[in-house]
Amino acid sequence: MLAERQKLVLKLIVEEYIESADPIGSRTLSKLIEVSSATIRNEMADLEDLGYIEKTHTSSGRIPSEKGYHFYIEEILSEEQDLNQNFKVIDELLNKKEINREEAVRQAVNLLSNLTNYTTVALGPSAYHSKVRKIELIPLDENKCVILIITNKGHVESKEISIPENTTVDQMKRVMEIFNDILQGVPINQVSEKLHYEINTERIKDMLVYNEKIIETFLEAFTKFTKSKYYLSGKNKMLYQPEFNDLEKVRELLTFFDENEIFKLVENTNQHGLSVRIGAENQVNAMRDCTVISVPYKLNEEDTGTIAIVGPTRMEYQKVIPLVKYLAAHMSKLYKE
Repeated sequence: MLAERQKLVLKLIVEEYIESADPIGSRTLSKLIEVSSATIRNEMADLEDLGYIEKTHTSSGRIPSEKGYHFYIEEILSEEQDLNQNFKVIDELLNKKEINREEAVRQAVNLLSNLTNYTTVALGPSAYHSKVRKIELIPLDENKCVILIITNKGHVESKEISIPENTTVDQMKRVMEIFNDILQGVPINQVSEKLHYEINTERIKDMLVYNEKIIETFLEAFTKFTKSKYYLSGKNKMLYQPEFNDLEKVRELLTFFDENEIFKLVENTNQHGLSVRIGAENQVNAMRDCTVISVPYKLNEEDTGTIAIVGPTRMEYQKVIPLVKYLAAHMSKLYKE
């Protein structure tokens, strides 16, 4: 544990660095704490030895380390947090009646990005825990048809597919009957495993051997169905941060966003509460100067999603964390029928 004065010095270093983006020296702190510069230098030396702050190559000042940021978030901010804080602008959006659910989520993500000036990501609840109730095939013409996948929760996913060459609509319908027979009641996340197992059994192996294309297309439809809906707002906001004046860093980060890799990063965050991953903790080179703050939201016992903020490691944590936690705690309002 840090002594009270060490906590104060660390708090000021973090907050001054967030504000200025410049390494913080003892002279800056001496204007904020009524102790001598020598005392401040000693406290800074101790904090550096303990790994909470570090030197940069270009200045004699100090900046927070990943360990220092975590202590600031988990110990200092948690003591100051106002649990009864409300955000009227978020409440107004969540209580809108005239927009549909998807547009409401999109507006919520945009609002959070504008309030924080960082990149915002939302993962909607997936159908991962749903079970197959029925599969239907609807012919459109001789060459195209639509597969409808209906779950026990009433979710419906449609996927338009091309009918493979040398295959008739009747053959497609027969395959769908087989799928209905073997997949009814199977959890969505086990469909691929179940199909591959059944395809290798004598019962349907001969019937499906010439219909590999149908099976591939069908599995693609399920893959689409089980994925969460992704929402991203403000990816260009990162470009205005001093950390990303380097063109190579900018190119690397934008490529990471454009390839939707950020969603995979968010999907793997803690589903039981606030998760803060700073710099190298993201295990992605493009994110070495970034922090990802994510909070899960729960609609019921099975359906969850995630709200996340992506910003520089010197993010305004004291502003961002309460906002993202508040939005996540009230996201279920957007999913009420």
